[in-house]
Amino acid sequence: MTRSEVQYDHKSQLKRIEEYLVAGEQLYAVFDCKGGGSGFVGITSNRLIFYDQGIVLPKKTMISLPYSRITAIASSDEGTLLRSSEITLITPAGNFVFAFWGAEKAHTAYRLISQHVLGL
Repeated sequence: MTRSEVQYDHKSQLKRIEEYLVAGEQLYAVFDCKGGGSGFVGITSNRLIFYDQGIVLPKKTMISLPYSRITAIASSDEGTLLRSSEITLITPAGNFVFAFWGAEKAHTAYRLISQHVLGL
C-alpha cells in the first residue's frame, strides 16, 4: 500500500506513525481521536499504534497493541454501527476506547481491526 492509499486525517500524525513501522508492515489508516485519551491511532497489518496522552501510562507515549492481544472489539450502540463514532478494544491488559471524528471513520477502523482480530 502506498502512502497515497493510506487514509489519514493529519499529515503530521501520519509521519509520526510511519516512524514506528517495522520492515514489511503495511499502514492502512491514521485517524485523529477526540477526547483526552488517545491523540491518534494508526492501523497497520500487524498492530495498532496509538498516541496515549497520559491515560494508559503516566507520560505521553506511543503504544503498540498487537492484534493477537485483542480479545474483543465493541462499537457503542447508537442505533447502528454506522452511527457510532466510538469503538472499544478489550484486552487482557484492560480496555482501550477510541472516539473518532465521525461514524464513517469509526466504521472503517472497526472493519480493519476486526479483519485482523478474526484472522480474515
